[in-house]
Amino acid sequence: MAGTAAMTAAAAVGKFKGRVGAWWRSRREAARRDTGMSTAEYAVGTIAAAAFAAVLYKVVTSGTVSGALNSMIGKALDASF
Repeated sequence: MAGTAAMTAAAAVGKFKGRVGAWWRSRREAARRDTGMSTAEYAVGTIAAAAFAAVLYKVVTSGTVSGALNSMIGKALDASF
């Protein structure tokens, strides 16, 4: 009886490994087919990066964040060692 359970567990593990291996093979194959971004994807990515940079610049140069950064840098420079 114990031998049958062990064989069943081993079969289940083997089946699981086979499915995982097949999934990884399909992912690798899909990655090989996707050779890179097209021109439209580069354009959208560039616009998104520029928009993110503009928002980040506005946040960092705002009065509240600028004051907090100046305060933090001032405290760090005045720290005694």
